[in-house]
Amino acid sequence: MIHRPDRDKDRSTREGHYGRQSSSEAKPRSPSSSGASLPPGQEASYPQILPSDRKRSVLVKRKGKTDASFGLPPEKRSLKQHLSLGAINLDKTSGPTSHEVAAWVKRILEVDKAGHSGTLDPKVTGILPVLLGDATRIMETLLLAGKEYICLMRLHKPVPKKQIMEVCQEFMGPIFQKPPLKSSVVKELRIRTIYYLDVLEIEEQHVLMRVGCEAGTYIRKLCFDIGLALGCGANMEELRRTRAGPFREDGTLVNLHNLTDAVAAWKEKGDE
Repeated sequence: MIHRPDRDKDRSTREGHYGRQSSSEAKPRSPSSSGASLPPGQEASYPQILPSDRKRSVLVKRKGKTDASFGLPPEKRSLKQHLSLGAINLDKTSGPTSHEVAAWVKRILEVDKAGHSGTLDPKVTGILPVLLGDATRIMETLLLAGKEYICLMRLHKPVPKKQIMEVCQEFMGPIFQKPPLKSSVVKELRIRTIYYLDVLEIEEQHVLMRVGCEAGTYIRKLCFDIGLALGCGANMEELRRTRAGPFREDGTLVNLHNLTDAVAAWKEKGDE
């Protein structure tokens, strides 16, 4: 069960126990049942973008030229320099762990260091940024970047579409979430932000959603909590990550086969 941080104190005084809906409340989707509703009218005004998409101003204190002996612009660097300071926008397949994928990239590219930013469960597919060489120093920056997922949720009982849409909108904004039992982190209640939650399609008991969220959010647990709020139960069936900070599904996205072929072409023909 998850709860709205700024409303828990009020609920604790009017509810018989933590996280349960009192019998005097008429609406089944009240904040006490889902713990994820924003104040009325605030759902539409909540910023429905990832933090990396926000417009940022650049303060230029002084203009100058970079000494070529201390580095080159990205477009003028050799492939070896890119391999020591680069990042791979990798499309992870279902099956291997994120650590295994990063190890394979390291072996394919024959680099000293390679690390992934943001772990994906073995069955989850999608964007897995892999940093190479000295670029691994900025790993912490990407770990904190917002993520976007496409999720297929299965409801355990039929629910009206209007009710599904209303409840999903309640889960926008900061929420309390406790990691699931099958996770590698400490099972402590923590606050995570859902930047947007768009219902793309509803077919019988299956709901297709696009979720933009803060790093460290468990979509599997989010589906479980939505099921509790609907009163029918729900579970996550499929999940794909479509964005991780500045990385997205565009022309830079490659899989391990593309990477292997590119390395072979570089070694055999010198094609960078």
